[in-house]
Formats: sequence, C-alpha cells, structure tokens
Amino acid sequence: KQYETLQSRYPYGRYAQQSMLEMAYAYYRQAEPDPAISTADRFIKQFPNNAHVDYAYYIKGLATFNGELSVLSSVSGQDPSERDPRSTLDSFNSFKDLVTRFPNSKYTPDANIRLQYLVNSLARHEFQVASYYQRRGAHIAAVNRAQGILKQYPNSSSTHDALKIMVQAYDSLGMKDLRDDAQRVLNKNTAGVQTSGESAIEGPHAKSWWQFWK
Repeated sequence: KQYETLQSRYPYGRYAQQSMLEMAYAYYRQAEPDPAISTADRFIKQFPNNAHVDYAYYIKGLATFNGELSVLSSVSGQDPSERDPRSTLDSFNSFKDLVTRFPNSKYTPDANIRLQYLVNSLARHEFQVASYYQRRGAHIAAVNRAQGILKQYPNSSSTHDALKIMVQAYDSLGMKDLRDDAQRVLNKNTAGVQTSGESAIEGPHAKSWWQFWK
C-alpha cells in the first residue's frame, strides 16, 4: 500500500522509481506473477534509461520461472502436448532480453544459468510430446516434434533422445533411407565428434532428410 501511495503521489520521483522495483519484487515473492510482470513492464516502459532497469528484466524472468514443465502429469495417458509451456517461454524471453541488452549486468550470470535450464526444460517437453505421438502410432507427428527440438534447441540435453525418436519413427514408416540418415547423425552425436558449436543435424546428409516433412 505504501509503495502504491508513493507511486500515485510522485510517479516520476527517484523514490517512486525504486518503490516500483520493490513492488515488483514483493509481488514475485508472494507468488503473484501477473502483477510482478506488469509492474516490471511498466518500469521498463517508463524508465528505460534507469540504472536499475536490468533488475526489472530479471524480475520478469523470475516471476515466470517454472521448473515443472518437463514433469509429466501423473494422470495416466494424458497428452503432454496439452501442458502449456507459455510461462516457460515468457521466462526464457525475459532472461534472453536481459543477457542481450545487459551482458555486463550482475544478474546476467544467473540469467544465463536459468536460460540453459529453460532450454533443456522446453526441449524435454517437446521430446515427451514426440514420444507420446510415437507410442500412439502418430509417426509423422513424432518426427515433426523431434525435428523441432533439433532446430530450436540444438544444444539441449534432449538432442540425443530426439534423434532416437526420429530413427524409430522413420523405421515405423518404412522410410529406411531417412532412418539410416538419422541413425548416422545419432551415432555421430553419441560419439561426440561434432565440432564445437556445430549442431548434430549439420553434415552432408542433413538437408536432404532434415527438411523432408517441412
């Protein structure tokens, strides 16, 4: 209440600016992500040159940080694609904005760690969806989801599993050439021979089979 009163009376004062950040943090600590994000967004729009605007981006990322996306529901047979990854994506985008705009911020090292976690979480979610489709005979859908992992999250911890899904799905579809190409990339990935910074999908056969269902 005191923060809100200060904001209403002196919206552009130095203490009001500080109180807005403290209010965003308070909402975050109270597990109220929506007002935390809206308050941080308001600060960013009103005071883009403030010395502490990097903290507003950090609070936005924290408010939507979700460690539960990659955990499947305990309800037997539930389609994992029904789980909404939106909050995870929002958190990812907020942290990405922070590390891109403020590479020297004191919050950037922690944001980078959280970004890697979020990438792995999003990729794992996609793998669970691909695996679900594969088990139910929706092999083309499984391939599409697995390809999405390789394209969007090439450095994630789910790359290996995505390639396995592609091998299985192509085999189920009777597409032996594509299966063998995927298997070769999987073997290369397993051996760890790809060059530093090179994704596992790159190579002489990548374009022909990678874009088959595109």
